[in-house]
Amino acid sequence: MGRAISTRPERTAGDGDFLRAVYASTRRPELASLHWSAAEEDAFIGAQFEAQARHYRSAFPDASQSVVYVDGEPAGRLIVDRCDDEIRILDIALLPQFQNAGVGRELIRRLLDEADTVRLPVRCHVLADNRARRFWERAGFTAQEPDSDGVYLSMERPCRTPQR
Repeated sequence: MGRAISTRPERTAGDGDFLRAVYASTRRPELASLHWSAAEEDAFIGAQFEAQARHYRSAFPDASQSVVYVDGEPAGRLIVDRCDDEIRILDIALLPQFQNAGVGRELIRRLLDEADTVRLPVRCHVLADNRARRFWERAGFTAQEPDSDGVYLSMERPCRTPQR
């Protein structure tokens, strides 16, 4: 039997601490080579988390920000901006114990089904050299062009529902 995967909007006081922990779990591995103290890592991660949150609120004020649950347990976050011309996945992050278990794949499948229903493409950005690029490619996304900074790569999965 499959796992029950659900989302709910961010809204409770405890969401902030949980979402910071999810963010930290995605950043700590890359910081390991810096040999910072735990306090230095925590300060850096906290500042980066807050900067990212401000950016998303400013650039995508209507984006839905959700906490992801697996079998009733908080597992990650999903931030999606739905516009007239696209569905843009801004962020999907799962705690390590929920990665590589089909949770992300299921969340993306649901978004792709939604996009096909409303006849919109789905877009995201990924670090050009990140192994997550393969995840997006397996989900049907193709690389578009690198962003102007060359660090991120735009990816898109066109609508698969024919126009009427």
